[in-house]
Amino acid sequence: MRILKKLLFVLLTIIGIVLIAAAFMKKDYAVEREITINKPKDSVFNYVKLLKNQDHFSVWNQKDPNSKRTFTGTDGEVGFIYSWNGNDDVGEGEQEIKKIIPGERIDMELRFKRPMESTDYAYFTTESLSPAQTKVKWGFNGKMPYPMNIMMLFMDMDEMLGKDLQAGLDNLKVQLEK
Repeated sequence: MRILKKLLFVLLTIIGIVLIAAAFMKKDYAVEREITINKPKDSVFNYVKLLKNQDHFSVWNQKDPNSKRTFTGTDGEVGFIYSWNGNDDVGEGEQEIKKIIPGERIDMELRFKRPMESTDYAYFTTESLSPAQTKVKWGFNGKMPYPMNIMMLFMDMDEMLGKDLQAGLDNLKVQLEK
C-alpha cells in the first residue's frame, strides 16, 4: 500500500510539472514557405486566389481525391467557403476567404472539425520579381490551446507543416509553368 501511495504521488507530481510547464510554453506557431514561379504576378495571383485550384497542387487536397467537397459563394471572392469531408488523412473542415488584397495577398480561415477541432489561418502572397517571375509565399499559423501546447515540445510544426507547404508550392510551380 505504501509503494502504491508513492507511485501515485510521483505520477501526480509528473503531471503537475507537465501542466505547469505547458502554462509557460508558447501556444502560437507559424510556418511559411516560398517559391519562384516563372509566370507574371497577375496570372499567378489569379490562380491561387481560387480555392478550388488547390485540388491541383495542395498535398492535403490530394490525400483523398474522393472526399466530399461543397462550395458556398463565388470562388476567389471574400466569403467563399470550400468544405471537405474525407478519410482519416484529411478529416472534415472548411476554409473561407476572409480578405483579399488584389494581386498581392489572400487570407483564409481554416476551421477543422475532425479529427480535432481547431481554427487556423493560411495565406498566399505574390510578389513580382520581374515581368515574368513571381515569388509566392504560402503561410499557415494557429494556436495550440493549453494544455495541448505541451505537444509542441515533441512536434516540430515548422517541419511537419513546412514539408507539405513546400510540396504544394512545388506542385503549383509545375502546374503554372506547364
